Amino acid sequence: MDTAEEPTTFIADIVAGTIVEAGRPHHTKVLSAPGVRVVVLTFGAGHVLKEHQSPKALLMQTVAGRLRITADGVAHELAPGALLRLDAGLPHMVEALEESRLMLTMIG
Repeated sequence: MDTAEEPTTFIADIVAGTIVEAGRPHHTKVLSAPGVRVVVLTFGAGHVLKEHQSPKALLMQTVAGRLRITADGVAHELAPGALLRLDAGLPHMVEALEESRLMLTMIG
């Protein structure tokens, strides 16, 4: 994990060191700086992260694989390159349609 104390932070490979564990998601802390935290979540195919909420606003971007994120009653399929923003406190769930890596940015 990088704790930013400089005015800029560069991370060459956010998926380095991430692992997929069967039956449960795994998270790797990538960056922590004032007002922002970035983690990479990994999911085995078929894993479902039940409905939950975050106290912070979220940016979700699939780095590898395909995920279905359901929030506010709407399902969004995220493939690499897609971006989803969620307000703080919005209940959501995550389903891995295949082995996947999700970059999660928490803001605030």
